[in-house]
Amino acid sequence: MYDEILYEVDDPVATITLNRPAALNAWTAAMDDEIRDALRRAEADAKVVGIIITGAGRAFCAGADMNALNALSSGGEGSDLVDAERPAWRQVDGDFSGRFPYVMAIEKPVIAAVNGACAGMAYPFALCCDLRVVTPDALFLTAFAQRGLIAEWGLSWLLPRLVGPAVALDLLFSSRRVHGEEARDLGLANYLVQPDELLSFCRSYIEDLAAKCSPTSLAIMKRQVYEQLHNGLGAAEFESQDLMVESFGRPDFREGVRSFMEKRPPDFNRLGS
Repeated sequence: MYDEILYEVDDPVATITLNRPAALNAWTAAMDDEIRDALRRAEADAKVVGIIITGAGRAFCAGADMNALNALSSGGEGSDLVDAERPAWRQVDGDFSGRFPYVMAIEKPVIAAVNGACAGMAYPFALCCDLRVVTPDALFLTAFAQRGLIAEWGLSWLLPRLVGPAVALDLLFSSRRVHGEEARDLGLANYLVQPDELLSFCRSYIEDLAAKCSPTSLAIMKRQVYEQLHNGLGAAEFESQDLMVESFGRPDFREGVRSFMEKRPPDFNRLGS
């Protein structure tokens, strides 16, 4: 199906692997399209509760393919890698339109398993994933200021919400290297694990969700968190009241209560066609 990524489903996990290891998985327009397609497939697959995205070899993704950037800096077209009018980026309306924010509108948890360098445009992509699990070898690097660029692809919105404006500006100004342990300490990453535990940890996390949690509840909570980042607290609280009343009428609510009362694992319906 794909040329620049690998896609595998092993219930309850879909794994997407950026697969250009000789180029440190540098981002291309083809890879962009393939990741988008794979995420949509995983979202529609009832076998999938959560999605892991990682990189082949020693990098997560080193950023934009430098051949395209070199062509662009020399006055060339630079390919559709940087074409802000690409129709595929406008498949989700409103605040989740664009190159990477659509990941936040995927109904299932998406975990970035950052196994090495995460640089340039891969940085905002990883931040659009719901969780980031890193190894000590992980490396976050913006490099935009050193290329005469700006905080690309929504990074100026994403980064301050994770680490605060002062730290965000430090990372953007200095383009300094942030390795796995510091990424965890700053709030860029949720968990720090050893390299040989990275994918198994992420898989265990999703398996735990699949065994204990309502996929519908996960989808609604994800939407609440991201949509309400744009609203005031009062509006968020009022919306949560309406969503809570709706949840009382769903089968997952009955199953959640009954399984607790009967002291057994819950049996929730999966999401997907």
